[in-house]
Amino acid sequence: MNDPLNTIPGAEEATRRLLEYCRASEWAGYDPYDALNSKWLTALPVLDTRLPRLALTQILKRSPVDFRRLLRVPKTQNPKGLGLFLASAVKLRRVGILTDLKLAAQFIERLAVLRSRDCEQWCWGYSFPWQTRTQIVPRGTPNLVCTTFVANALLDVYEADGNRRCLEMAVSAAEYILRNLYWIEGETTAGFSYPLPSMRQQIHNANFLAAALFCRVSSLTGETKFLQPALRAARFSAGKQHADGSWAYGEMPTQGWVDNFHTGYNLCALRAIGRSAHTDEFEPQVRRGFEFYRNHFFRDDGAPRYFHDRTYPIDVHCVAQSIITLLAFRDLREDNVELAQSMSRWAMEHLWDERGYFYYRKLRYGTIRISYMRWGQAWMLLALSTLLEGTRLAEAPASRSLVGMGERSRS
Repeated sequence: MNDPLNTIPGAEEATRRLLEYCRASEWAGYDPYDALNSKWLTALPVLDTRLPRLALTQILKRSPVDFRRLLRVPKTQNPKGLGLFLASAVKLRRVGILTDLKLAAQFIERLAVLRSRDCEQWCWGYSFPWQTRTQIVPRGTPNLVCTTFVANALLDVYEADGNRRCLEMAVSAAEYILRNLYWIEGETTAGFSYPLPSMRQQIHNANFLAAALFCRVSSLTGETKFLQPALRAARFSAGKQHADGSWAYGEMPTQGWVDNFHTGYNLCALRAIGRSAHTDEFEPQVRRGFEFYRNHFFRDDGAPRYFHDRTYPIDVHCVAQSIITLLAFRDLREDNVELAQSMSRWAMEHLWDERGYFYYRKLRYGTIRISYMRWGQAWMLLALSTLLEGTRLAEAPASRSLVGMGERSRS
């Protein structure tokens, strides 16, 4: 009998097969949070209220069985997922795996079609409505996280190819965030609203992501109006780092958890802010935060922990963001690349499906084998692309792209 481990593809083969799986799927699929796309909510309005929405979302997110066909949930192209695919395409061209030069252009055109239409500036939202604790966020409503990821992918294209249209779209997206989402209160409090302009919560990865985009746009264009808002919001959230180096998700009483990929977002964004703004102001927080990250989020076998104090679920998004974060900080630990490679092998052994995609989650006593396009496949394609780029181009400067940012909720 053949050893099943001998059938596990390496990073390059897995990247090629995953790319073809996503291409064959036309970059569309299900999402952990797409329950409210169910056509039954339209047919039975009694279900389209706050508590049923919350319940249905959590049931589909946690269920090991996928009921979406039964509930008539369609597969969709998600703008954030397309942004991740676009960032991956830039990297795969750089390492010689992607020869289809038209693919990036196709992503850009789809992103142009899927932009939020009621705004003067370029901006994007999720391909599904979702219910917060208090409000419903309609499908396509622009939000900070979607918009920053797409804008950074567009800037990746601009830096690689000099595509002025991509630069203009990204600058417009930063303008949208500045005009609609940035807020200040008193002398020291500043932040960016997420997920709606009316929701002035202090969510740290949102602050860092927007600030990093602002600094990158300012560095590329010379436009200085983005710098002060960026640094003010970044200073606020950097100041909320705990003594052990961790950050809570946010400052609301219900936002006290500490998780893997949001911590990765914070670290990557802070490092990007320092690089683009030419400051080492945040380096102490970066180093303290990365030390916490390495000490709390990884098992000895290469599996990433979801939370800092417990392992399960082992989520494909945590795998992807961990690979990206470790490679972004390979200057701080010599064994980061080795750990990233180990994590890739763990994912191939435990989450890979021979049909060419990654499963959603491994639980303590089982695995949720659903394919989620944005949450799983887009993130893993970016992670594997980053791994190949990091190992093949080890002497080249680290990418400036803010690859690596999601959400326990929907970031």
